[in-house]
Amino acid sequence: MQFTETLNEGLKRGYEITITAAELESKVNEKLAEAQPEVEMKGFRKGKVPMALLKKQFGPKVLGEAMQEAVDGAMNEHFEKSGDRPAMQPKVEMKGENWKEGDDVQVDMSYEMLPEIPELDLASISLEKLVVKAKDEDVKEALENLAGQAKTFNDRKEGAKAQSGDQVTMDFLGKIDGEAFEGGAAEDFPLELGSGQFIPGFEEKLEGVVVGQEIDVDVPFPDDYQAEHLAGKMATFTCNIKAVKKPGKAKIDDELAKQFGAEDLAGLKTQISERLESEYSGAARAVMKRGLLDELDKMVSFELPPSLVEAEAGQIAHQLWHDDNPDVEGHDHPEIETTDEHKTLAERRVRLGLLLAELGRKNEIDVTDAEMTQAIMAQARQYPGQERQFFEFVQQNAQVQQQMRAPIFEDKVCDYIFELATIAEKETDQDGLKAAVDALDDA
Repeated sequence: MQFTETLNEGLKRGYEITITAAELESKVNEKLAEAQPEVEMKGFRKGKVPMALLKKQFGPKVLGEAMQEAVDGAMNEHFEKSGDRPAMQPKVEMKGENWKEGDDVQVDMSYEMLPEIPELDLASISLEKLVVKAKDEDVKEALENLAGQAKTFNDRKEGAKAQSGDQVTMDFLGKIDGEAFEGGAAEDFPLELGSGQFIPGFEEKLEGVVVGQEIDVDVPFPDDYQAEHLAGKMATFTCNIKAVKKPGKAKIDDELAKQFGAEDLAGLKTQISERLESEYSGAARAVMKRGLLDELDKMVSFELPPSLVEAEAGQIAHQLWHDDNPDVEGHDHPEIETTDEHKTLAERRVRLGLLLAELGRKNEIDVTDAEMTQAIMAQARQYPGQERQFFEFVQQNAQVQQQMRAPIFEDKVCDYIFELATIAEKETDQDGLKAAVDALDDA
């Protein structure tokens, strides 16, 4: 086997690999000899089929396998000896269109190698960590929002007409062509007008009703209604109005607290305070992480694999195009050109990505199975009722797994650097933190 260098330019490498016919034949004979004891063929006992007959019967298939194994082995040996780590899958092409058995095999292999990453003094990094405490007014605002979500309804004055937003309690019976239909009747049913709980047009026609009134509401079922036997048909609902109530905020007291899983109001305030500070802490970490990445970007400079930069720039341009054209969900759109701005951003991402990957590799930082499972389960909760299907989908899709693993790995490497860096805490308020987070989007 022979290696001949054909390209050595920056990070680009090219080699011509020659596997002699004798080497290939030896590998074929070796594979046939390994298989011979298990081969059965008519007219011969198991394991006694002559090698010449085996070669005639299985030679072409084994030859292809032997050729692939020889090339793979040559590549692995080269990377082990040279220490090169390809940035992307090497490109391998067989030379000679008229190759035939008995000829030497010549293969062209080319790749871009990962650059040498310089050592960094991580302890020299200084960062600022924003600290925000939950203030009484923040907790009060959150409590008022919860009270609004848990609104109550109180009886309107006698004779008052129902308005949008009111709750109407009624008995109703629905009929189509004079015949009652299944699911079209209820007693003491509370309906919030304007909630969209009933079919279109129904709730609007109840605006203005008063307690004790009986009213017939004529409305058509939508053409795409889920119950096909009702879709598109006109129905008449006879409604007896029993109560008309206006909305009001729930009282901020122990009873409200119990609705949200706390023992009492003090406990609910504590929960809110802890939740707010957890949210503040997460936002502050994002700001500090951006500061870290900015510092790392200033500290390093090394040659980047062009293919990685080009691929990243293409992804950035594609994502930004879809952000500007949210109505286009698929990829049936004009070719998207990358700009210098896309390339500059791509260079930063590739540079930082390679740096963090190298730091993780040297310090044996990895994403555990437990961390991946936790991440998958967290995303699966976004698909109620389909958690198992989502979990199985991720398990069977290596690309999706890598997309989920990458941010976890990045965060773990950043945590490692945080432990070594000098971090100064700076107290601020909610507005100051929000301004710092907004600045991340503008950068």
